[in-house]
Amino acid sequence: MLPEEAKVLLEGVRDGDLSVQQALKALRYLPVDDLGFAQLDIHRELRQGMPEAIYAAGKTPEQVVSIASRLLDQSSAPVIATRVPPPTAALLLDAFPGAEHRAIARLVILRGPEVGDASSPTGLVTVVSAGTSDLPVAEEAAITAETFGAKVERVHDAGVAGLHRILGVQDLLHDSDALIVVAGMEGALASLVGGISSAPIVAVPTSVGYGASFEGLAALLAMLNSCAAGIAVMNIDNGFGAAVFTSRLLRKKSS
Repeated sequence: MLPEEAKVLLEGVRDGDLSVQQALKALRYLPVDDLGFAQLDIHRELRQGMPEAIYAAGKTPEQVVSIASRLLDQSSAPVIATRVPPPTAALLLDAFPGAEHRAIARLVILRGPEVGDASSPTGLVTVVSAGTSDLPVAEEAAITAETFGAKVERVHDAGVAGLHRILGVQDLLHDSDALIVVAGMEGALASLVGGISSAPIVAVPTSVGYGASFEGLAALLAMLNSCAAGIAVMNIDNGFGAAVFTSRLLRKKSS
């Protein structure tokens, strides 16, 4: 259900044009839309301010298109498909001419005809990534945060092997409302940034690294054990989750 539709129902009850029972009937079957292969949470935007996202990996291209079509019908905000394989992206772009495919981040951004970009940013998010190999996760975070209305700055290839690179952007770190720090290998970048900035920091370990990195487990454990206080840590490669978390922080701050 679109927020505007819920508002119309509530105003109808308030003004006496609609009985409580009629409003309940209109709402009763709306929270879940059963497509057979998926049960869509179409009230999520009402509860959380953003529609349900589509995790495309493991779904057929046709399933993703069906889910996207229904979510767009019920959303006043962009719908994001994550971890989108190339064949699925091609079908989405064909089905929804206004869709945007961000190949590096494996995202497709879908907007209904009445949906545009946010008119004013909810805050400044800086995404700091350790190496070029971390870009897919960093861009997943950055593009998602932009889609949800944040102004996003990017600091790429600033790992601790060249300490001067992150020290050279200290002003930006201090000015940011939230920071997303993306790093593989030993994951030390999050601790370094956490010791510089007072902004909320969300650390994202990546699966980048050699054998003993254990596909991101070493970075995850390092971030969880950071000596810099107050760092929140996402799961391995979860740039999308980091962006959702920071977007909620900024929305609460701006409200």
